[in-house]
Amino acid sequence: MALALNDSNFQSEVIDSDVPVLVDFWAEWCGPCKMIGPVIDQLAGEIEGTAKVGKVNVDEARELAVKYGVKSIPLLLFFKGGEVKDQIVGANVTKDMLKQKLEALA
Repeated sequence: MALALNDSNFQSEVIDSDVPVLVDFWAEWCGPCKMIGPVIDQLAGEIEGTAKVGKVNVDEARELAVKYGVKSIPLLLFFKGGEVKDQIVGANVTKDMLKQKLEALA
């Protein structure tokens, strides 16, 4: 299961992480977000220990959405060393594609 990320834990879980982190910016009302939700959760279970997967609800963490320039969701940001290294906008992704991007950052 993906980590629930918010303003209070984003720094410790993502920015200060010593492993790559995939962050899914989503919202409850977003159809495409719901489509990739299970893929994100499956990936989180498979890569535990080598990388992290978290989700930011843009309606509950507006400051994070603004900080990272979220204009369209789902937005998947790949972090390493506290910096955004890659991104994917939209739900046209596979679990293997996401896994490969995380492994490339390891």
